[in-house]
Amino acid sequence: MSAMAVRARRLALLLLGAAGTAGLLWLFGSQEPLWVSAGWVSLVPWLWVLDRATSRRETVLAGVAMGCAFNAALFGWFPGALQSYSGAPLAVCWLAFLVLSPFMELQFITFALTRYHLRRTAQENPRGFWYVTLTGALVYVGTEWVSPKLFAVTLGQGFIASESLRQGADLAGTHGLTLVLVIVNVCVFEAGRALLARGVREGSRRALAPAAVGAALVLACFGYGQFRYRQVTALEAPKQELTVGVVQANITKYEKLAAEMGTYDVVRMILDTHYRLSAELLQNRKLDLLVWPETVYPTTFGTPKSDAGAEFDAEIREFVSRAEVPLLFGTYDLEQEREYNAAMFLGPGRNGALERSAYRKTMLFPLTEWVPELIDSQWLREQMPWTGYWKRGPGPQTLALQLGGGRAITVAPLICYESIFPSYVAEEARRGAELIITLSNDSWFSGTPAPKQHLMHAAFRSIETRLPQVRVTNSGISALISPTGEVLAEVPDSHRASLAVTVPLTPRVPTLMVAWGDWLGPTALVLSAVLLLAPSLLARRKARPAA
Repeated sequence: MSAMAVRARRLALLLLGAAGTAGLLWLFGSQEPLWVSAGWVSLVPWLWVLDRATSRRETVLAGVAMGCAFNAALFGWFPGALQSYSGAPLAVCWLAFLVLSPFMELQFITFALTRYHLRRTAQENPRGFWYVTLTGALVYVGTEWVSPKLFAVTLGQGFIASESLRQGADLAGTHGLTLVLVIVNVCVFEAGRALLARGVREGSRRALAPAAVGAALVLACFGYGQFRYRQVTALEAPKQELTVGVVQANITKYEKLAAEMGTYDVVRMILDTHYRLSAELLQNRKLDLLVWPETVYPTTFGTPKSDAGAEFDAEIREFVSRAEVPLLFGTYDLEQEREYNAAMFLGPGRNGALERSAYRKTMLFPLTEWVPELIDSQWLREQMPWTGYWKRGPGPQTLALQLGGGRAITVAPLICYESIFPSYVAEEARRGAELIITLSNDSWFSGTPAPKQHLMHAAFRSIETRLPQVRVTNSGISALISPTGEVLAEVPDSHRASLAVTVPLTPRVPTLMVAWGDWLGPTALVLSAVLLLAPSLLARRKARPAA
């Protein structure tokens, strides 16, 4: 066989392995209970071709191929959404997506290189398998934590479909679930390789240790999950309940509507729709709080830019006073010519006046909402007219909401993209939040898996903090999420509806994630560096002549 034919065969095997793993991860990431078990073996096809690599070049290529296949399988909807938002040709969006994929999924490359290096330097060590496995998994998690990502995706998030397995996120977040998943996959792979390569008797003996460790980790995850689930659900008898009205009007693409109808008519339509849906709720239930989604009022509130804006502001205040229900809604907040994406609260105050407070979004989506000052320029604005002008808020905060009748509640407010950042939400929980309220606008991703994936992120934030969550979006998926990550009620994607949800406010349950934040990522980065450097440092020390 010619050298070119050999290279072509190796490349075909490499792509086949990456495609096999991407397919299993697609099933695992579908959030269906039927496919949860696929996660435990999802990396095996890629590990098979990875360990057949004969050079660092092939190893890097295997990592690049896996990164591209992974992103295409889980985020193949994103180029189309980007094309819809920016107007760029779809082919250009796909090209940019694939070019950036290896950088956004850098953990596949660093894991591959670590495994390639350590399997050659540690193979004579009887404990080499455990050293290679643990170091590789820590490198994977550490790299994933430090590398840039748009959606903070990690493999362990696929366990959201398992009532038991997802509970482990309160220890080390979704990165902790990923660490276990990577280790178990390597154990399955090594056990299978031993059985295939060494015959039944010798193979069984060599496969016993990795198989036993993998099984023990899986059972430990199930055991902890069941224990924690029962502990948290045992507190379901609430010390008090909160009735929250959720409005999802399914009005999307404000800019397009404004170009067709005019800005005034669009704002008029949006507000009238929300007034009507809210009134339908109030006819049947007494609400403690009413929540509208992100940027539902698409202009500045409290600092109007026109006479029409002042009239709309007064109208919203009048609605709250007349309905006698506090309102939390998405709008813009203006201060000294700096504009913020904000959540505005209007509620009962002294002497019949309304109390007003605001939370300003800090974690803005790159370019579409915010451009770093370092790269902001007139040229960039001309080339990308869809870039955003919002400024960043001051960081994690809580809002103390007065609900009437002397009642009050401290909430952790989140706006859209912020729900994917574990440490951000944990900081708000440390500040005494009793409830997470998320306002979001997922309309640009409607009809894709994105709303479901965004809901999954939100559910993990409730698990990590053990706080209930009310999530309100303009087009879906609005939901009530329990402290165990269960979606108790929802309004599906692309539906118009109003919903009253009863939120049980249970006693606080301490978690490691609230205490330490997203601690595993940086810890894994440091530990992996120590494990990689320690052998060479020890060898140098032994090689030094005695004084």
